[in-house]
Amino acid sequence: MIPATFTYRRAESADQAIELVAEHGDEAKLLAGGHSLLPLMKLRLAVPEVLVDIGRIRDLSYVRDGGDHIAIGALTRHAELERSELLSRELPLLAYSAGQVGDPQVRHRGTIGGSLAHGDPASDLPAVVLALDATLVARGPNGTREFPASEFFHGLWETALEPDELLTEIRIPKPAASGWSFQKFTKRAIDWAIVGVAVQGDAVALINMGATPLRATAVEQALAAGTPVPEAARLAAEGTEAPGDLNASPAYREHLTRVLVRRALEESRAR
Repeated sequence: MIPATFTYRRAESADQAIELVAEHGDEAKLLAGGHSLLPLMKLRLAVPEVLVDIGRIRDLSYVRDGGDHIAIGALTRHAELERSELLSRELPLLAYSAGQVGDPQVRHRGTIGGSLAHGDPASDLPAVVLALDATLVARGPNGTREFPASEFFHGLWETALEPDELLTEIRIPKPAASGWSFQKFTKRAIDWAIVGVAVQGDAVALINMGATPLRATAVEQALAAGTPVPEAARLAAEGTEAPGDLNASPAYREHLTRVLVRRALEESRAR
């Protein structure tokens, strides 16, 4: 439970962070809230030689109205998302789900960008931005790139980011459909979700049902065809690869997914 020796560097700007990562290459890791990286370092599953601390770059912490979308700085903390009046009005799914992440200590240190860049399929916010059709913006030595959320998550802890790129902004279109719901099942409130569901309108995204967050495409297609919610929800596990672990078997996760998708769809339609 003791991390390997590393060099600590604090970046005062996004440009400096990119320069430091480019300087040290694959041996460097970015540190924001630290709730994903530090546990891996303690277990020596991650052994960076250099930690580049970006947690104090305040110009990457904001929630702004962009007209047809909401722009969110990657270093905006979960607690700030939860308290944002703009998000509560325009993107209540994100505001609510941010308030369900971990415990108050985690929410006051963890950032939305860190959660997304870590690429853990058991995390809440990756599935939420997937359901909201977000666009993720990254900056690196070669300029700026944009990724649809559907193309950002590549596998367990793998994303479209290059090692020398920094996630800087999340842009979320204002939803046409107002109905939303966020459901998750955990052993304890602060635990990772055994299974979770994020719904915005007829968009349905799943937590911890594969190597990445997933859209429940079979459910979405059934809803588009006019299938009633109970019947559509029965298709929730189609196309997934539910993991098995000490908390749940694949079959149990598939059952939970069908239950939670039905609850989420019913709640979203009642709003």
